[in-house]
Amino acid sequence: MGQILKVDDINVYYGSIHAIKGISFEVNEGEIVTLIGANGAGKSTTLNTVAGLLHSKTGSVSFCGEVTDKLACHQIVARGIAMVPEGRRVFSQMTVQENLEMGAFSRKGDISADLERVYEQFPRLKERRKQIGGTLSGGEQQMLAMGRALMSNPKLLMMDEPSMGLAPILVEQIFEIIKELHKAGTTILLVEQNAQAALSVADRGYVLETGRIVTSGTGAELLASAAIKKAYLGG
Repeated sequence: MGQILKVDDINVYYGSIHAIKGISFEVNEGEIVTLIGANGAGKSTTLNTVAGLLHSKTGSVSFCGEVTDKLACHQIVARGIAMVPEGRRVFSQMTVQENLEMGAFSRKGDISADLERVYEQFPRLKERRKQIGGTLSGGEQQMLAMGRALMSNPKLLMMDEPSMGLAPILVEQIFEIIKELHKAGTTILLVEQNAQAALSVADRGYVLETGRIVTSGTGAELLASAAIKKAYLGG
C-alpha cells in the first residue's frame, strides 16, 4: 500500500491571516483518512490547497510522487484528484446527466461505461437523470456532487463536509456510500465536522486546531480518546 498523497509543511495565508501553520500528513493508497476539527480549524483550506485552489508559502504537496502545488486546478484533476466541494455546488440549471458529464471534462473518449457505473452506485440519480440539478433535494445533490467527482476516475477522492445540512437518515446514507466506495478501492480524504461518523469509517485521522495538527491516530484510537470525546464527540 504505497503513499499516494504527501503534504509537507504547508503554510497558507488569507491576506495577513495565517490559516494553516506547518501542516504535514500523508494518505496511503486504499485508505480513508479524515481531517476533523471545529469550524475555522483549517480543514477546508487544507483540501483547497491540495486541489490547487490555494497556494502554500512553504513546503510542498506531492501526489503519486509528483510535486503538484505549482500546477493549475485542471492539471491536478487530470493527475487523478477529484473534490466534492463543501455545499455541493451542483450546476443548478443543468440536468443530472449533464452535471455528471461535466465531471468527465478532463477525459477523452467514450464515458458511457463510467456513467453507467455511477448510475449503479447512485440509482436515485439514474431515476432523475433528466431532472434539473437545482430541483433535487439536499441528499440527492450530495449524491450528484459525489457522482460528478467520480466521473473523472480519480485515484484520490476528496470530500469536504459531505454531511453538512443533511437530515440524520441522509447522513447515514452518505456514509454508507462512502464505505461502499472505499470497499470498491477508492482512496478518500474526508473533511467532516461530524467527527463520530468520520472516525467510524476512517483508517486514520488527524485533528486540526487553529491551523495546526494537534493529534493523529487510527480512527479507532481517536474515537476511544477521552480528549477527543470531550472536544468533538460530546462525551
